[in-house]
Amino acid sequence: MYNSRKKPVEEVPLEPTSVWSCASDSCNGWIRENFAFSDEPACTLCGSPMEKTERMLPALVNTSLSMTSRG
Repeated sequence: MYNSRKKPVEEVPLEPTSVWSCASDSCNGWIRENFAFSDEPACTLCGSPMEKTERMLPALVNTSLSMTSRG
């Protein structure tokens, strides 16, 4: 039997997060700083330079960084 009652949605806590944002006014591209592949990335959507900014985002952990440092 199907239960049609919706469970309450848990609120995801947000935290200030460093991101790279596209400097182009016509592009909305951005990436979390700890997920970028270079120290000064170019926008993958339009190729423009990116600038460091901060956004309120859900917390994520990039486990691939800790995996590569184990050597």
